[in-house]
Amino acid sequence: VTGDARHYVFSNIFEVATRSAPYERVVVAKNLDYVQEVMRAEGISPWFACGHDEFAVCMDGEITIDFIKLDRPPPEDHPGAVPAGDAPQGRRMGRIRLKRGHQALLPAGSAYRFEAIKLGVIMQQTMLGDLSVQKWREICLH
Repeated sequence: VTGDARHYVFSNIFEVATRSAPYERVVVAKNLDYVQEVMRAEGISPWFACGHDEFAVCMDGEITIDFIKLDRPPPEDHPGAVPAGDAPQGRRMGRIRLKRGHQALLPAGSAYRFEAIKLGVIMQQTMLGDLSVQKWREICLH
């Protein structure tokens, strides 16, 4: 990318990620119950789980996602991600490595954990939930 980053779509998500704690799920867009969350990918995230499918797009950096098929998944009717604990119980499903522009499905009923190989930014599509952080005043007035 050349020129001023402010002239590009999504440029504000990089600002949001810069001012966020690692893996803080900051809402940057909302459509009814659905949201786009941005996360600063740095180090290793806690384990997350969700009762519905989510999608993660690597906007920058290099990220590995580890998956576990949970023995006791979150209920399907609970919106958004929930913490999955330090050692989720279930069968390992493998891992995916994402680089800029790559997308991954985070399947319902699985636990997932991000690891930033290189500092990065993740944009995630999910539903507004307990871990969703809304900072509209901070984002819009900055």
